[in-house]
Amino acid sequence: MKRNLTLVITSLLSILLLTLHVTDDIVRGISRPEPANLALLVLVVWLYGTLLLAERRSGHIIMLLVGLFAAGMPVIHMRGVHYPDIAASSGGFFFVWTLWALGGLGGFTFILAARGLWSMRRGQPR
Repeated sequence: MKRNLTLVITSLLSILLLTLHVTDDIVRGISRPEPANLALLVLVVWLYGTLLLAERRSGHIIMLLVGLFAAGMPVIHMRGVHYPDIAASSGGFFFVWTLWALGGLGGFTFILAARGLWSMRRGQPR
């Protein structure tokens, strides 16, 4: 079994939650749907890096970025002026829950990817 299976799973869950959260942002009017092509390209790169490059340094770097973006979502949104209004609105529970889940899971993904990169740097067996 791969030692970085936990990293792959947390990265995939982070990607899933990120897509749900971005979709919720678009539905609420927080984000515009126009840059969808760029977002889809980023999603494809994240999935490719997570699923096909998981054992390589480039895959770890991509998963590190996934974790960083996921962990950054709560920071970005919870500082917003309209956050209390959105949290109290219909569907606010889902909005806030995905922020909390993204923060925790993204931070964990970031740590696992950084550890994997560090062990590759030192030449230790994974």
